[in-house]
Amino acid sequence: MTDITRADGRAVDELRPITIERGWSTQAEGSALISFGNTKVLCTASFTNGVPRWLTGKGKGWVTAEYAMLPRATNDRNDRESVKGRIGGRTHEISRLIGRALRAVVDTKALGENTIVIDCDVLQADGGTRTAAITGAYVALADAIEWGRGKKFIGQKAKVLFDSVAAVSVGIIDGEPMLDLAYVEDVRAETDMNVVVTGRGLFVEVQGTAEGAPFDKSELDALLALGVAGCGQLRDFQSMVLEGGAGA
Repeated sequence: MTDITRADGRAVDELRPITIERGWSTQAEGSALISFGNTKVLCTASFTNGVPRWLTGKGKGWVTAEYAMLPRATNDRNDRESVKGRIGGRTHEISRLIGRALRAVVDTKALGENTIVIDCDVLQADGGTRTAAITGAYVALADAIEWGRGKKFIGQKAKVLFDSVAAVSVGIIDGEPMLDLAYVEDVRAETDMNVVVTGRGLFVEVQGTAEGAPFDKSELDALLALGVAGCGQLRDFQSMVLEGGAGA
């Protein structure tokens, strides 16, 4: 990598400071307050013994997610979507993305006929809210699964999670591929991409767009390599937090 230094002092292949405060909510069966720099997302997992009607009797569970931003998560206040009377397309898209990412590492048969809903609420936005949400949601999900196991809703030896999942943003700025974009970088990126990767290094989703100049295959390869490496660091951090290590 080059020796370019970014506005916040990071190297081009360096994550922002990451913290995960596990068990932040005393009411939820699983929860994590995650920070990617100044981006902060509260992820809460709610466990229900039972499944939606369309899954009843099939011996499978269900994991889904909802995403939302608080009115002052950004520089200017935004009206709550509940007050507007409709959920925006971006909110729907990100909610579905988080759900897909989590289900990619869940054995729904091992989960049994149980439902886990993860709510990802952005408290403060400074770029990368969806990637922070996915990374934090995995931790909340893992704890909710163990809660269900403790209550004997899930078999004691059932391996519900067969892998981990994390996500990070990458982009090209002034011709240079960079990892984990803050908002000031995201808004001027020539290419913006979100990469969702399992703990084994398999891709769940890649969302990439040329915001300015089109990118070639070598640039795409460089962005994917940055994303995989970044998600590997996040995987290790998730593991440390779930094993009881320092989250901050």
